[in-house]
Amino acid sequence: MARANVQRQSDRRDEILAAAQRCFVRSGFHKTSMHEICVEAGMSPGNLYRYFPSKEAIIAGIAERDRAEVAQEFAQADLSHGLFPLLEGMAHHHFTERSIEQVKLCTEVMSEARRDPEIARISAAFDADVRKWLVDLFRAAAERGDIAKDADIEGAVDMLIIIADGVWWRRALDPHFKADALIPVFMDITRHMLRSRAAGAGQERTS
Repeated sequence: MARANVQRQSDRRDEILAAAQRCFVRSGFHKTSMHEICVEAGMSPGNLYRYFPSKEAIIAGIAERDRAEVAQEFAQADLSHGLFPLLEGMAHHHFTERSIEQVKLCTEVMSEARRDPEIARISAAFDADVRKWLVDLFRAAAERGDIAKDADIEGAVDMLIIIADGVWWRRALDPHFKADALIPVFMDITRHMLRSRAAGAGQERTS
C-alpha cells in the first residue's frame, strides 16, 4: 500500500510538471499563475501546493526530471563504435527529436534566469552537470584514442554547449528552421575542435 501511494504521488507530480510545462510554453513563465497551472492540472490550489509551493519549485522539479533523463543518457553512452557516431546520435536526438514544447520551455527558462536568481541557480547547476558529463565522456574517448589526448576538451565542451543553446533558440524562434540539415556541419566543427592542439599550432605556423 505504501509503495502504491508513493507511485501515485510520483505520478501526480509528473502530471503537475507536464501541466506547468504547457502553461509556461503557452503564456511564458512570468505571466503564468499558479491558478492557471491548477486549472491545467485539474486540481485545487491546496492540493497543488502540497507538491510545489511556488513556480520556482516547479521549475526545479522540471529541471531535476530533465537532469535525470540526460544523466541516464550519458550513463548509457556506448563508445564501442567511437565517439563521433555517438555524438552524432546525441545531436540528432537533442536538436531534432526533442519536441518544440521542450525547446520553448528551455528558452523560456533561460530568459527567466536573467531576472530570477533562483531560476539562474537551477539553470547553472544543470549546465554544470552537462558540462561535467561531456568532459568525462571526451576524456574517456581520448583514452580510447578516438580523439587526441592533447585536444582542448574543456574549450570544446564550452563551445558545444553554446552551439546547442543557439540551435534551440533558433528552433524556438523560426518555425522553418531545419536543425537536421546542420548536423553534418556541427559534426565537422566538433571534429575540428577536438583535433590535436599541436597539429593546430603547426597549421597556424605554416599559414
